[in-house]
Amino acid sequence: SMIFIGIVVGLTVMLASRIPGGFVPEEDQGFILLNVQLPDASSLERTDRVAQKIETILAANPHISTFTTVTGFSLLTGSTASNTAFFFVSLKPWAERHTAESHASGVVAAINAAMAKEVPGAMAMAFGPPPIPGLGTGAGFTMMLQDRSGNSPEYLSQQARLFIQAAQKRPEIGRIYTLFSSNVPQIYADIDREKALKLGVALEDVNTTLGSLLGSSYINDFNRFGRVYKVYAQAEPEFRRNIKDLSLFFVRSKTTGDMVPLDTLVKSKPISGPEFTNRFNLFRSAELGGIPAPGYSSADALKALEEVAKDVLPPDMSYEWSDTSFQEKRAEGTAGIVFVFAMLMVFLILAAQYESWALPFSVILGTPFAVFGAFFSLWLARHFSTSYVNNVFAQIGLIMLIGLAAKNAILIVEFAKMKREEGMDIIPAALEGAKLRLRPIQPLRSFSA
Repeated sequence: SMIFIGIVVGLTVMLASRIPGGFVPEEDQGFILLNVQLPDASSLERTDRVAQKIETILAANPHISTFTTVTGFSLLTGSTASNTAFFFVSLKPWAERHTAESHASGVVAAINAAMAKEVPGAMAMAFGPPPIPGLGTGAGFTMMLQDRSGNSPEYLSQQARLFIQAAQKRPEIGRIYTLFSSNVPQIYADIDREKALKLGVALEDVNTTLGSLLGSSYINDFNRFGRVYKVYAQAEPEFRRNIKDLSLFFVRSKTTGDMVPLDTLVKSKPISGPEFTNRFNLFRSAELGGIPAPGYSSADALKALEEVAKDVLPPDMSYEWSDTSFQEKRAEGTAGIVFVFAMLMVFLILAAQYESWALPFSVILGTPFAVFGAFFSLWLARHFSTSYVNNVFAQIGLIMLIGLAAKNAILIVEFAKMKREEGMDIIPAALEGAKLRLRPIQPLRSFSA
């Protein structure tokens, strides 16, 4: 019998190695997210026109209830930029969605396919929310490329592109992207401090005027018609479209009281640089996001990215996991430890119950058969759907199986112990205990059928 149990354990280990690992599966939470990024330095008007096209696509989908558009902001980067937009899309109630196309993943696939055809001038992608609320801004993996040598943003952007190109060749990666860019067209304003000092103009006034007229400046609030309104100072768009319009703005000299044009104090030149910069573990970093390819789990994708990083990244570059991916890597390899401790706790409880160290082994020996059945079911189910992986839900089920298997084995061992005390031999006592345990199950099954 011990040889047979050893064979079962070996088959269980073999099946477990053939089932991909995972963390928390992506589920239909009733809403999806959508991010849009246009080419660098695109105007807000252009972004708004692209957002209107996407709104038409969303309105045409029968499984979408409502959506909210935010132009000039991206939840993925947490920054404001004129070339970004973000959508919060609410789906119809689950009771009205029964088909695979109406599932959140089906809606995401349909929207991405439609945007690929009708919105070619922007990087638009729909995705689900993170499986664990609060860990990240979307489903999939999150990887941070870190520049540990303090190089320029252009160097980090170049390494991110090379990494993405190598990762896209791996079959485990369905989509990988980064929103970090180091070549955004910008205008560098250099204030002539010496000239401002000679003319009696405070540097604070120059900075305040530039920020208020080219950007905006909060003034105060006022009440009107039962509502509170905010007051901002800002130049009209037609007066801040060209750098030459600085001649239209003035600051007052504190020595003479005259108005001094800004273009006499500010020299400008075109440059390029990053729209935003991430710091992760104090290092300048580029965030990479994406999803695994169909048929592969998140564990497969993370392992593939680690191999790519080992082959592609130079010595002055490194990577770290973030959001859900960080938790998945941190929990990696702990399922076996939890399983062993669960078995140990069951054994100690049974030892205290029977006041014996031998009888609990008879109960525990039934566990390998239950675990084998669980892994065999997972392995068989993967032939019909690749969504069946050894994730957290499967691991919790394995822990529950220990209790369920022990529940049946306890009664069988207890009946066998009673028959053994009545003078019956070991094998007949075990068979009689199994029959006694099986007898109340059969009428219950017949009644439920």
